[in-house]
Order: sequence, then structure tokens, then C-alpha cells
Amino acid sequence: MSKDNTKLWGGRFNSSSSSITERLSASIHYDYRLYKHDIAGSIAHAKMLQKIGILTDSELSDIIGGLKKIELEIDNGKFEFSNSLEDIHMNIEAKLTEYIGDAGKKLHTARSRNDQVALDMRLYLRDEIGNIDELLKIFIVRLIEIAKQNKHIILPGYTHLQVAQVVRFSHHILAYVWQLVRDRERLNFVKKSCSSIPLGVGALAGVNYDTDREYLQQELNFNSLIMNSMDAVSDRDFILDFLYFASVLGTHLSRFCEDIILWSSSEFNFIRLDDAVTTGSSIMPQKRNPDLAELIRGKTGRLNGNLIAMLTILKGLPMTYNRDLQEDKERMFDSVDTVKLSVEGFIEMFKNIKINDDVMEKAVYRNFSTATDLADYLASKNVPFRKSHEIVGSIVKHCETNKVDFFSLTAKDLKQFSNVFEDDITEVLNPKTSTERKLSLGSTSLLQIDKQIEMLQGIMGLG
Repeated sequence: MSKDNTKLWGGRFNSSSSSITERLSASIHYDYRLYKHDIAGSIAHAKMLQKIGILTDSELSDIIGGLKKIELEIDNGKFEFSNSLEDIHMNIEAKLTEYIGDAGKKLHTARSRNDQVALDMRLYLRDEIGNIDELLKIFIVRLIEIAKQNKHIILPGYTHLQVAQVVRFSHHILAYVWQLVRDRERLNFVKKSCSSIPLGVGALAGVNYDTDREYLQQELNFNSLIMNSMDAVSDRDFILDFLYFASVLGTHLSRFCEDIILWSSSEFNFIRLDDAVTTGSSIMPQKRNPDLAELIRGKTGRLNGNLIAMLTILKGLPMTYNRDLQEDKERMFDSVDTVKLSVEGFIEMFKNIKINDDVMEKAVYRNFSTATDLADYLASKNVPFRKSHEIVGSIVKHCETNKVDFFSLTAKDLKQFSNVFEDDITEVLNPKTSTERKLSLGSTSLLQIDKQIEMLQGIMGLG
């Protein structure tokens, strides 16, 4: 084989890379999306090189002009990527050298692909964090609006998917809002973990130039420097932090999807999803399938998988950079795309959702939904709660055995089980009044729901 002159690192090699080496090495088919961040980092690096006297003013101008030309070509789909150049960094550098000559070859002075890619991914993820946070804010605000507009609606609250107690629909929705608020807090932590700059440390040991890393920090708007060069090029904690955030968010969305799927079924019929977010069946003409919810629920699996894959990639790596780390980008890119798509899907589902409040209200008259209220009533009359629990259990058993409607029991009926019951007990049996007997902070009463909404509006800056 003849010497490979196309590789920017090929000086010490006598033969070309094999086909399988080329195929395994190439990452340009997915890391091309780093091009804007790679160019931004290169411009900052070039300015720093000019500042310390390695580049002339003319060379800096040529480099910046060439990089901006390349960026425009990629923007417009006119740039031809080469697999033989492996990645976005070498594709851009090779094209820059083609355009401006030897000045392009000087750009990589005092820089390695190791600190270059560590920078690019932080810049990329920092931008995407902002995009994801905006989507989460839109979704949270929509859910708060729905809670405010539907505070009057009651429905069963479930444990073990069995009717347990009466709650307000707004309370159920706000439970997911609080989860999403915590997701935003986790996302903000990811932003902090991206806030230290690795650029300027070279391959692993530092560089033999008196570079100005503080200038690079300011130019690229980072909060601090990574102070250990080996840590700088090998650290992927920020990706793990993002993948963990994505996995938890996906889990929250998946649980929400499960409620939506159940609620939209003919058995529940609590909600009706708009036609735009449902699909039909190829064989059963009557079907309205909640496919968006099912697809989002399914995508949680890939979010979890990306986290586990990245942990597995990292677990056995020695210091510092190892080529295994090339696998980090696809995990990160896929989770970014999946999170954005999933949240956008939820926003669309809740754009025109119909809430069947009459069906929800009827459903609270199932499975003795105010049984706990009866036990608490007895406890308030100085009956020990365990005894109260036993008495109400006997009442439930009586209703089941004799097919008696629990909610139509009178004070006279209940006195057969305890003389403590008085005429006001019929009001306690009524599911419509159950939520307002909840006095604790964070409960499902209207007062506490209003407090939740006020707190959430403050957190979201809604006034």
C-alpha cells in the first residue's frame, strides 16, 4: 500500500487505513451536528493564538473568514463531508487548509482533538439544555393552566390501580407538574456541569505554549477552567448528568402516558384526545388509539438504555482519552432528540384535550371511595383509629355481602355498627365533599390546590 497522505495525522504511517478501520473510525455521519460549536471553539482558539503571538493579524483574519465560509456552506447543505477524514473536526480543518493554505495548518497549534471535542460537546449540550428547558416551561405552564381551569372536577385517586380516595383532577395534574419542576432543577445541574472549559489542555498533559486559557473561558462564556489536564480530556460526567436527567424525565413522562392511556380508554373515558394525536387501526374501523402516549412511553426505554450504555463505556477506561469515548456522542445526541420529541408530543396532546368531568365524578361512587372519611369521622369522636378501621371494614363487608349501596347508607343504618355515628355522617359519606375535609398542607382541597398553583407560578415566574 502507498502512504496515506489524506490523514492529518498520517505523517508516521507507511500505508493507508484498511476499510474496516475507516468504517469503525468514522463518526462524521453523526458528529457533523457539532459543526457550529467546533467552528465557534476554533475561532476563539485562533483569537487566543493571535493574542500570544502565534498567529499574525492577517492569518487570524484568514482563519475566521475561512471558518465562517465553511459554516455557511454546511448551513446551506453545500459542504461535502468525507468519511476518510473521520470526524467533523478534521473535515473542517482540511477544508480550511484547502481554502487558506498554511494558515489553516497553524490553527491546531496548542490544541488536540481531545480537548477540542470535549469543548464542542459542552457547547452543544449547553445550547440544547436551553432548548429543552424552554419546551419544559411551555409544557408546565400549559398544565398549570389546565389545573386552574378545572379545579372543580373530582375523580378517584388510585393506589394499586384500585379506587382509593377522592381527589381533584387539578391535584392529579399538579403532581406531574411538581415532577417536571424537579426535572428542570436536574437540567439546571447539567448546565452547571457543562460550565467549566477543557480547551487549552492539549492531548492530556498540557501544551508547550504560554496559552491564555482564561481568555478562552471568557470568550466562550464559561464559568471556570478545568484545572487538571487529564481530567479535562477524559471527563464525561456532564454527559452522564444529562443522560440521568433524560432518563428520569422519560420515566416521569412514561408514567403520565400510562394515566393518559388508561383515562382515554372506553373503560375509563375520563378524557378524549384530539384526533390529531390519535391513530386508527388497519383492520378495526372503530379504533382511536393513543399512539403518541404509547410512543413516548416506549421511548423511555432508549433513554434508560443510553444512560446504561454510557456508564458501561466509561466504567473500565484508564486515564485519559480512549477511542471508546467516541461512543458518547450518539448516546447524547439520541437522548437530546428523544427528550425534545417527547416533550413536544406532550405539548401537542394537551393542546386540545377534552376532560369528561361528568364521567370522572360518577367514578368516585365506586369502591367505597369515602371509607377512610368514615374511619376518620369515628376517630374524631375518640374512637381509636385501629378500631375505627375495623368498624368501617365491617360496613364495607356488609355492603358487599348484601349488595347495599355504600353511599346511600343512612345514620340509622350505620348506628348498627357503632353508636358513635350521628346524623351528620351522611355528609361525610358524600364523595363531593371529601376533598374539602383534607386539611394538611399539600392535600387535595381547593385551598391547598390554590397554594400549590401560587407556588408553582412563583417558581415559573408567572406572577
